Amino acid sequence: MIRLLFAFVIPLASLSVAVAADWPQWRGPDRNGISKETGLLKEWPKDGPTLRWKADDIGTGYSTPAIAGGRVYLQTTNGNEESTIALDEKTGKKIWSQAIGKVGKNTGPQYPGTRSTPTVDGDFLYCLSSDGELVCLERDMGKVKWQKNFRKDFEGKVGAWAYSESVLIDGDALVCTPGGSTATLAALNKKTGETIWKAAVKDGDVADYASIMAVETDKVKQYVQFLRGGVVGVDAKTGKVLWRYDRTVDRGANILTPVVLGNRVFTAGSRTGGALVELKVEGEGVEAAEVYFDKSLGASIGGVVLVDGHMYGTTAASLFCAEFATGKVKWTERAVGPASICYADGRLYVRGYSSGDVALVEPSPEGYREKGKFRQPERSKIQCWPHPVVANGGLYLRDQGVLLCYDVAAK
Repeated sequence: MIRLLFAFVIPLASLSVAVAADWPQWRGPDRNGISKETGLLKEWPKDGPTLRWKADDIGTGYSTPAIAGGRVYLQTTNGNEESTIALDEKTGKKIWSQAIGKVGKNTGPQYPGTRSTPTVDGDFLYCLSSDGELVCLERDMGKVKWQKNFRKDFEGKVGAWAYSESVLIDGDALVCTPGGSTATLAALNKKTGETIWKAAVKDGDVADYASIMAVETDKVKQYVQFLRGGVVGVDAKTGKVLWRYDRTVDRGANILTPVVLGNRVFTAGSRTGGALVELKVEGEGVEAAEVYFDKSLGASIGGVVLVDGHMYGTTAASLFCAEFATGKVKWTERAVGPASICYADGRLYVRGYSSGDVALVEPSPEGYREKGKFRQPERSKIQCWPHPVVANGGLYLRDQGVLLCYDVAAK
């Protein structure tokens, strides 16, 4: 009897439990491109995973979706108007739509439309239009609770391609980047929109296209952002500007959301290269000491994820793996060409924004290990920059005018 009981217990202990997880903001729960989900396919069938649903009446734009509470939230563009829409997560059917602003005047004729990912927090949703309209919506039916305009309320200034950041909610504060000399960065009360502080960076730095990350350094909490003139850190309580690092500034566009591990921050420009800085408290200030700079680490619009001490990201040509601590490149691979990336349950999801190919890759510093590939159907004729999103067993791919949801849960 004892032997029988023992034999029964062992298999139970070895069972793994699948965990579903929402993706409530830009780059996931922790803004690092990593899903907390488990129980996903480790390899894809020859033709790729099964399509759950397709939403093809959503309008255009470059916004990546957020998924929370059984709904998919997405910013979209129709003509000169930008809106936020809510879809049913199971079916892709539209639940509501709410106008949030106009298309930014300086988006250029090539790339008009909304760029930002909605940020879900409790019963509310925070959205930024490409023209700088910041809107707080009620999640239930999209009713506007409050709104601010970066240009009018903060004398904001943005670069050549309009406002693109996805705002950060940190406790009771909403942290954002109007740009300019009055409020380069700003913290607002998330419930009312009232200003908590304004951070005026020297020379009135213009907002570019990255999103803010929170960093804890020797009990000094700060917000780190990539502006036109470089990466800056400001004190989270007061908005005091603490440091700037400008070696990775790209003359075209600064897009990469900083990658954070402890008191170290990785930043990169597509044409310049990547660098790691270590933040050290010096009296009442903070020093950003360069650990390394490498021109081959030119990540940008596709993002970088950090897995087991190694970075995986894409340059304008290929996927790369490099040691986070040293910058040493372990390998590069053409893979699907220039791409955006996320990570979930032991796999990288790599979406080629020019080729239309989507690959499942096992992360390993030893080499490129592809575990499946398919070509996205109904591919638009322009660059497809929205990042892939993995949430609750679904892989979400947004293209111009269409949102595709694939089933990637293991059966």
